[in-house]
Amino acid sequence: MARDFYHDVVRHALERDGWRVTHDPLKLETEGVKVLIDLGAERLIVAEREQKQIAVEVKTFIGSSDINDFHTALGQFLNYRILLFEQQPQRELFLAVPEDTWLKFFQLRFVQKVVEQFSVRILVYNPVRQEVVLWM
Repeated sequence: MARDFYHDVVRHALERDGWRVTHDPLKLETEGVKVLIDLGAERLIVAEREQKQIAVEVKTFIGSSDINDFHTALGQFLNYRILLFEQQPQRELFLAVPEDTWLKFFQLRFVQKVVEQFSVRILVYNPVRQEVVLWM
């Protein structure tokens, strides 16, 4: 399995943010179709006395075209969300993107409309500091 360049960075960022990584990767299968979501994690929410579970698909946006990387990421996100809903509906899916991509590319009005239209949850990470910057 080819991992995204910042896979381990995001794993460390989640752990530093209080998450326990439970799957690396999170494997799902249906009708002979197998997918690997980069990370599965959980965290105890003390106030609610329950575990919150997430899945995170890590993207680096280091290809030759941000829009092509976005198309690929969005397609994966939507497919994975359908499988998660069927098999692990308690788990929320996030698309992890680097902070510089968030600040430059994800602020474009078109990209914001797509993210809103498809209800894409975003985790913004700083690859140098290895930390979560923002949950959207």
